[in-house]
Amino acid sequence: MDKKEELINYICNGKKELIETLVDEFLFLDDKLQKLKRLPFIKFNPENPYQQKITPAARQYKELLQQYTNVYKILSASVEGDGGRQDSPLRTYYRERTERWNAN
Repeated sequence: MDKKEELINYICNGKKELIETLVDEFLFLDDKLQKLKRLPFIKFNPENPYQQKITPAARQYKELLQQYTNVYKILSASVEGDGGRQDSPLRTYYRERTERWNAN
């Protein structure tokens, strides 16, 4: 069972189509954020290093991160009945992603 199926099976109770779409969006945004993270976010003027500009990658990263956070909040709110005590596949996946991002 892959991550997508694991998340969908844990979360959905009669909301499968909606949750499946959100999980697809969540994984898509996660992939895009990882790719953007490898690009430079600040461009320096070679003649004057104190002059700096934000790159398009930085702007896009900021926008996608907001969308990613919103989808994550919706998926987290969809997890029912555990009161935040049980370690869900979504929480495990999110914790793994956070640890990997912080390691870079």
